[in-house]
Amino acid sequence: MELEELSANPLHKVKWKPPKVTETVDPRVAVNPRQAQELLTMVTYVGGRGRGRRLMALFACMYYAALRPAEAVGLRIQDCHLPLKGWGRLTVDVSRPEVNTQWTDSGDAHEERGLKHRGRDDVRPVPIPPTLVKILREHIAEYGTGEDGRLFRSERGGVVASTAYTEVWQEARRLAFTPAQVASPLARRPYDLRHAAVSLWLNAGVSAPDVAERAGHSVDVLLRVYAKCLDGHKDVANKRIDDALTA
Repeated sequence: MELEELSANPLHKVKWKPPKVTETVDPRVAVNPRQAQELLTMVTYVGGRGRGRRLMALFACMYYAALRPAEAVGLRIQDCHLPLKGWGRLTVDVSRPEVNTQWTDSGDAHEERGLKHRGRDDVRPVPIPPTLVKILREHIAEYGTGEDGRLFRSERGGVVASTAYTEVWQEARRLAFTPAQVASPLARRPYDLRHAAVSLWLNAGVSAPDVAERAGHSVDVLLRVYAKCLDGHKDVANKRIDDALTA
């Protein structure tokens, strides 16, 4: 059409409409802190030769720092500030999403990219609690890092595939949860750890702009996507309205 090689746009004759997609997060997927800790513990029991154990810190980054799986997979030692005491910091600037090799320039299934919805050179600082600092320090001490500084690698030193960590996650769910919980949407995907983290921060009273900055969202998207995960806010709003009416 731009080269004017077609007399008319044939897409105008297509009557198909894309189905509506639900943008909000289902609150049933978000685990509470106790459940998250139980899942992380069970991950270490999955598989032989420490298959699950070497991935526990990867899942911990998704929960305690709300990293997307592709961001956690691309995390490097130079991105981590891990003090002996207190809070640390992750500086996230690389994502390694897994795609079909025919769609990447390099032919690699894990092509290195910038952060989602951001410019190629943008970075996102994420404060991390002492619990995650300790987990990462122990992981580095036990497994070291790759030549490029990557914290998480397969047994052969390659990039961790989504199929590998998803299989470990599903087995950990079966170990940590009751049969009813396993059949439910609760933490069905590793990505749901990120949803649990953001929901926890919002319900803990952390301001929306701060949560949005840590999670890599705009405030508008954050409040729209996590609107159903804000527990107890209606009661707070009702009390404020009652106070205003009786003032």
